[in-house]
Amino acid sequence: MGLPNVGKSTLFNALLKKQVAVTADYPFTTIEPNVGVVEVPDDRLPVLAGIVNSNKIVPAVVRFVDIAGIVKGASEGEGLGNKFLSHIREVDAICHVVKMFKEADPKSDVDVINSELILADLGTLEKQPEPRGTVEKEVLLRWEVIRRLKEEMNRGVLAREVLLSDDEKLLVKDLCLLTFKPVIYVYNVDEKDAGKQMDGVVISAKIESELADLGEDEQKAYLESLGLKKSGLERLIEKAYETLGLISFLTAGEKEVRAWTIVRGTKAPQAAGVIHTDFEKGFIKAETVSYNDFVELNGWQGARTKGKARFEGKEYVMKDGDVVEFKFN
Repeated sequence: MGLPNVGKSTLFNALLKKQVAVTADYPFTTIEPNVGVVEVPDDRLPVLAGIVNSNKIVPAVVRFVDIAGIVKGASEGEGLGNKFLSHIREVDAICHVVKMFKEADPKSDVDVINSELILADLGTLEKQPEPRGTVEKEVLLRWEVIRRLKEEMNRGVLAREVLLSDDEKLLVKDLCLLTFKPVIYVYNVDEKDAGKQMDGVVISAKIESELADLGEDEQKAYLESLGLKKSGLERLIEKAYETLGLISFLTAGEKEVRAWTIVRGTKAPQAAGVIHTDFEKGFIKAETVSYNDFVELNGWQGARTKGKARFEGKEYVMKDGDVVEFKFN
């Protein structure tokens, strides 16, 4: 999301050209969001595929939604703002595209968007009825959190910056406040600044648009000529995955090599359930090898022979890059 004419749709079009086949993309219209399902770059998958002789690779994915430009007054309905803001309520994180060209005023851009999101959230909070009479303790605690949020946000503080405990956040989770969502700042810069380091993701929409029309080898050569190791889009996709606290565990067999998405801290039975609900219900144990050991010992047989394949139970917390076979009843 972002203000109009910041390069949002140019970046999104480049993302669409990277998207995987299993996608539900909508035509470009003024109201409906555009959706693209994009692979998370993972160099480990082709390596595993070579070891287990598999021709099928299935990467993890991130779903991106392109929302029409938000203008000042969106929280009050300007520019069909309410409909756009309702789309934002459904997402897990916001990629805020900010123009960083010479004539741009990035701070002003950020302030306009933040103000609109705060006003929209205040509108949601104002609709919450104050509890009357005898009510449960949890209802009173929830109201106290709402009251504090209103007080802070009326001073221009974003909801995620208000000091709340995890339990307090849970009390108001159902309100889907926009300013609770994590934000990735995506800075759209001139081509010459594409390698600049900033607290966010630096992208040249023009470069990404040109890269999208090139083959893989041509893309690598073009990036090298610019002194870049990865495209801005690859960095954005990886940053989105990281911001949401996601990791991948891997399965590697002749049928397919696949990355499965889980939240960091997920235990083995719940990870098995991502593959199939029956795997979680009948979970017995997980045979696990670290990616590095799997590669070094050339697959399952070598890892088992060297004692690097271990059986983990229900309390095992999955690690990024675990290569796993689940045993279930």
